[in-house]
Amino acid sequence: MVARHRRRIASAAFAAVAVLAAGGAGAGCGAVNKAIDCVQTADAIADNVTALQQAVENAANDPTRTSESLNSIEKNLDKIGDRTDNVDVNKAVDGLRKAVTNVRGAMRHGDRTPDVGPVTDAAGELTKVCTS
Repeated sequence: MVARHRRRIASAAFAAVAVLAAGGAGAGCGAVNKAIDCVQTADAIADNVTALQQAVENAANDPTRTSESLNSIEKNLDKIGDRTDNVDVNKAVDGLRKAVTNVRGAMRHGDRTPDVGPVTDAAGELTKVCTS
C-alpha cells in the first residue's frame, strides 16, 4: 500500500511540475520549487503517519515511538508551513497540526492507543492539495 501511495505522489509531483513549467516564465522557478517542496514534504509526512500508525499498534512495547512519530510530523509541518503562502496548503497544514495536537492530548490523558484516523485523513488532505 505504501508503494502504491508513493507512486501516486510521484506521479502527481511530476504532473504538478509539468503544469507549472508549461505556465512559462509567469510561473517562475520559485513556484516550481515550492510545488516540489510541498510534494516532497507531503510524502515525508505520509511516511511519518505510517510510522505513527505502527507505533500506536506497538505502543505497549515502546510508547516513545508514538511521540517520536508525532515529533517528525510536526517538524515536517514546520518545513512546509515556512515554504508556502498557498491558502489551501496552509489550511491543510493547520488541520494536520490540530489532529497531531489531539493525539498528543489523548496520550497525555493516558490513552496508549489514540485514534490516529484524523491524522491519516489530514495527511491525505495535505497530499491532495500539494498535488492539485
